[in-house]
Amino acid sequence: MNYISLLCEYAVFSNSLYAYILAMLVACGIILASKVFEKIILVRLKALSKKTKTHVDDILIDAIHEMGNIFYIVLGLYIGSRFLVVDASIAKSIHIIFVVVATYQIVRALQIVIRFALEQYASKNDNPASSESMIHLGMLFVRIGLWSIAFLFVLSNLGIDITALVASLGIGSLAIALALQNILSDMFSSFSIYADKPFEIGDYIVIGTDSGTVKKIGLKTTRITSLQGEELVVSNKELTTVRVQNYKKMQRRRVAFTFGVVYQTSKKQLEAIPTIVETIVSSVDHLEFDRCHFHEFGDSALLFDVVYFVDTREYSTYIDTRETFNLALFETFEKQSISFAYPTQTVFVQK
Repeated sequence: MNYISLLCEYAVFSNSLYAYILAMLVACGIILASKVFEKIILVRLKALSKKTKTHVDDILIDAIHEMGNIFYIVLGLYIGSRFLVVDASIAKSIHIIFVVVATYQIVRALQIVIRFALEQYASKNDNPASSESMIHLGMLFVRIGLWSIAFLFVLSNLGIDITALVASLGIGSLAIALALQNILSDMFSSFSIYADKPFEIGDYIVIGTDSGTVKKIGLKTTRITSLQGEELVVSNKELTTVRVQNYKKMQRRRVAFTFGVVYQTSKKQLEAIPTIVETIVSSVDHLEFDRCHFHEFGDSALLFDVVYFVDTREYSTYIDTRETFNLALFETFEKQSISFAYPTQTVFVQK
């Protein structure tokens, strides 16, 4: 008891030795407790989180783990300093350092949590490259928003009136937005393309008179490789304002065509043609018969209307099956002595 009284009697810079020792013990205790929490409790919690089905606990632990040694040291010194009587300027400086470090760590932790949420949403997309692009775009806006709020929060704690600053930032942001409206429009269109998914990387699309395979969906432009091999660079804004035909979304292709046979074809042969066509279609893989009818007397041919489906979106398979059908039809007609018609004209000369 005498020792405590003795320590309380000696004062240095308006604080007793007892106050210094108490402040030091509190600061060291907080730093030591935080290290025990980080090295023992947090490690065990992380091991337990690995056994759970959800990833939310893993992300929360990672966010807490992001609070590094500097934060714990500053936290200990800040709380320890509360036991001392210090000059107002020193107290304000310590408070500002704590606010800056704490704000920095909180923003980093929030970025981890938000990125996890974006990745979970993007995992529903089958295209990893497109998902990564959209995560990058989303995190860009998140970082700008979080760090802007953090900057204003720190300035507010410095005693600066941020009302005028916010108004100035609003005017400045409006000016920048007007200057960069085309770029920003393309960026938001990129986000719209990702969210709505009118097409994805690898899809074959048609835009007006241009067509090709989507190779990259960027923040400002989308790159398409045409059938001729050249690369088309199209702004994302244009892709969200024009009609886009996406052949990759097609589940099957409808084939409709007309062929003619000569007028010398017998009635029995005409009646057999629909059955012949249906049999051939049914024998070719990926083809589904719909109908075949003798529907018109042409100028130089008896015309049949044929419709069938190809149950694939792949163009190479589609064209191969059409070729197989055409060859089989030609071969069968040749065996049945049925002749295809072609434009002819008979001239009768009367003497």
